[in-house]
Amino acid sequence: MGKFFKRWSWRLIPILVGILFLYQLWIFGHILHWKNHDPTTSAFMQSQLNVLRTNNPKANLSHQWIAYEQISLDMKRAIIASEDGKFMQHTGFDVDALQSAFKKNLEENKFAVGGSTISQQLAKNLFLSNKKTIWRKAQETLITVMLEKILSKRRILEIYLNIIEWGNGVFGIEAAANHYYNIPASALTAKQATYLAAMVTNPRYYDENRKSPHLLKKSEIILKRIHSSKVP
Repeated sequence: MGKFFKRWSWRLIPILVGILFLYQLWIFGHILHWKNHDPTTSAFMQSQLNVLRTNNPKANLSHQWIAYEQISLDMKRAIIASEDGKFMQHTGFDVDALQSAFKKNLEENKFAVGGSTISQQLAKNLFLSNKKTIWRKAQETLITVMLEKILSKRRILEIYLNIIEWGNGVFGIEAAANHYYNIPASALTAKQATYLAAMVTNPRYYDENRKSPHLLKKSEIILKRIHSSKVP
């Protein structure tokens, strides 16, 4: 019996490696397709839609794709100032931010901050779950490398702004601008943009707590940094 399992375990390894390779190829193909075609959904959008439909089977997400040119410059600056100040300089990973996050998490003895770049966040949103595992982090790293190699910084930022969550069932900047201000994303002012950028870390909570002192304070800090942000 032992020899039987040993023999089959050795046969199983190349099969698993093959499946893993095909999965990476599937991801690579999607990213390549997105150079010229817009994603219609993401893994995270689908998971949130499933959650909403547990209470309301007819629930739908509020989401509308818009081109990069239709997003206000202040919004692009604000999201970079808030989420990834070195977006234009790094190749997917901000080592200083990761070290700083690791130190803070160690001091607080909990996962307080992530230190992820916009590219890393996009990788997670497009393909992965929110479970914090070594496998997910390794896969996120590989997808981030693919995104940075295949897509331009402009395209990465365009997709990111169009698919991230901004409230309960609200995804993408056009839906967010409509949801909070009843205006298109092209009309967002610097103050409105920094407020929306400050919400990204906990959008569903801030959707219900729009006057949160922490949210207002964070948006003021981003507003001071906004004009130093470099955008693609």
